[in-house]
Amino acid sequence: MADTTARSLRLLELLQSAELRTVSELAQRLGVDERTIRRDVTRLHDLGVPVEALRGRYGGYRLAPGQRVLPLMFSNEEVVAVFLGLARAQADSHASEIAAQTALAKIKRALPAADARRIDALLGVMTRTTPPGTVAPDPGVMLTLAEAVGLRRVLDLRYLSGRGVPSKRTIHPYGLIAHADRWYLVAFDTDKHEERTFRVDRIRTARVVPGEFESPQQPDAARRLLDLFAEADYRWQVVLRIRDTEERIRVHLPPSVARLERLDHGADHPSEDAQTWHRAEIHAECLDWLPAVIAALGCEVLIDHPEELRSRVRTTATRMLHAAGDGR
Repeated sequence: MADTTARSLRLLELLQSAELRTVSELAQRLGVDERTIRRDVTRLHDLGVPVEALRGRYGGYRLAPGQRVLPLMFSNEEVVAVFLGLARAQADSHASEIAAQTALAKIKRALPAADARRIDALLGVMTRTTPPGTVAPDPGVMLTLAEAVGLRRVLDLRYLSGRGVPSKRTIHPYGLIAHADRWYLVAFDTDKHEERTFRVDRIRTARVVPGEFESPQQPDAARRLLDLFAEADYRWQVVLRIRDTEERIRVHLPPSVARLERLDHGADHPSEDAQTWHRAEIHAECLDWLPAVIAALGCEVLIDHPEELRSRVRTTATRMLHAAGDGR
């Protein structure tokens, strides 16, 4: 690294990113000899940067603890990581939201204009359907996904399924959403010719490949994510008829679990407290959890199908009667 100023800034960045750096490590990172590193450290010290030298077998250089050092430098991936960390740390109060946004704005102001635009593009396509508290994905992958969503670029993914099976996917990504403590990518899978959801923390690599695509007419990517959850190809398709308000039904059967359709079409403007009949369609891998949900609804429920669910509800009801002492 021939340019002295550029090397000094890189040296400062390395010192900021670790508690301690040895001289040999810094020389290797910067591609210079150890004598050059000592001269560069002296130059930083003369500029007022509080660099400390620790002698001995485990010695090296470090920034003085508790000192403010400018410029504070972040890579694009580090800015994304900082933002995600701020989002997870936010409480529900408006003051915390403002503090997080202010901190992010300060970081963005220190970035070159091109890098700041990339961060804006990322934040522009990230959508939350739940409060902060999400699992942190890899910042580099996140940045690549966000740019591809914003620019409608085709992606090559290396993806690991829930069963640990690796796969290669070519996709058209158009939504990046946080839901239920995880980040999801909504995309069209060109090999399977269907919409799919991908957990971002299971994406091992994401690479932009030549080509662009037209985004589907899905203005609300978060809404589409919940629909895809509800439409998932599971073993059982359950249909219930439930007589209650939509608000109370949704407490137990949220949009990611059930598709809900009002059946009392004659009442065009039902009141908020009106108990009307709804058709609930649920895709489920197993039926064990549904009897408890039906009981928790606390209203009239009819099972249209499958017959296996009726059998499980009867068995559960019998057990409850025995528990209450009414089956003796």
